[in-house]
Amino acid sequence: RDSAKLRPEERTEPLRDVLDRPAAVRPGEELDLKRLAEYLRRIFPDLAGPVELEQFPSGYSNLTYLVRVAGSEMVVRRPPLGSRVQTAHDMGREYRILSQLHPVFELAPRPLAFCDDAGVLGAPFYLMERVRGLILRREPPPGLELTPETVRALGEAFVRQLVRLHTLDYEAAGLGDLGKPEGYVERQVNGWRQRYFGSQTDDIPEIEEIADWLVERLPGESGASLIHNDYKYDNLVLDPVNPTRIRALLDWEMATIGDPLMDLGSSLAYWVEASDPEPLLRFRFVPTHLPGSLTRREVAALYARLSGASIENLAYYYCFGLFRLAVIAQQIYYRYRKGLTRDERFAPMIHAIRVLGRTALRVAETEEV
Repeated sequence: RDSAKLRPEERTEPLRDVLDRPAAVRPGEELDLKRLAEYLRRIFPDLAGPVELEQFPSGYSNLTYLVRVAGSEMVVRRPPLGSRVQTAHDMGREYRILSQLHPVFELAPRPLAFCDDAGVLGAPFYLMERVRGLILRREPPPGLELTPETVRALGEAFVRQLVRLHTLDYEAAGLGDLGKPEGYVERQVNGWRQRYFGSQTDDIPEIEEIADWLVERLPGESGASLIHNDYKYDNLVLDPVNPTRIRALLDWEMATIGDPLMDLGSSLAYWVEASDPEPLLRFRFVPTHLPGSLTRREVAALYARLSGASIENLAYYYCFGLFRLAVIAQQIYYRYRKGLTRDERFAPMIHAIRVLGRTALRVAETEEV
């Protein structure tokens, strides 16, 4: 909590056009700057000056803001407005994960402080360091050249870091009690099924059918690892000079101890290929379709080679990832339909849910990943 340890704003002018940058705070998601400033002065007594606030606009779950005070930067994370899933937005849990993990896994951002007083910002929140860099979202930023060789090398680095996370000694890191690995797969399938029906707004037979399929074909456990549960390109902060070097891994809200192949399946659900059907390409989140990209099969094969895991039942884990992604979209769409958020990005999500359901059924029938 020493303000001298806060990371000052970095100057990378030649690369600023490709760096991930915040924008103005969205209407309805403003923070109380007076109360935030009072809190910051209490925990960082040497930090003086006006508080400036912007918002990172691309996330769909927890709200993430950039705070600037006297040349120092930090990030604020707080739960979304109107969420029905409190366990997915436990700020204290996420802060604890970063606190235990950062010393042994440098890609986890350094946490700075946790506040459980909802009177400050309307909900518990925490502060962490800002790691500047490039984040690949739906389309790469203009001016960034990604050759096929660079794209392939990035895909390989993506897999290597996932394997590194899954082989981390989580007991030694003090995270052994983070989750219950026994029965993890069954709990996840049943839990996401319940979340879907708990936030259902439309009749989508494909989602109900794939939910039944997942229950009927439950595999055995493949092991226990620290898993991120949202490992994808737009949660990686990359070096803008060398985009194959990963600087940080963000959004640890769903991390737990569980089956690593379930984590792999969740990542594959985001991995849309250039040859995929047009509806799936339309709703992709990240640019895994670029020339040079690994295929889903190549991602899984490299993961298996580096980790020693069996991917014989890969179609099941990929189907689970698609179903889980559809449920996440449904939960977000529910908030939009109920007027709990005014973010218009959420309006088309009902169409994405249908596409994900159809895709999962096709994979279940063909076992083609």
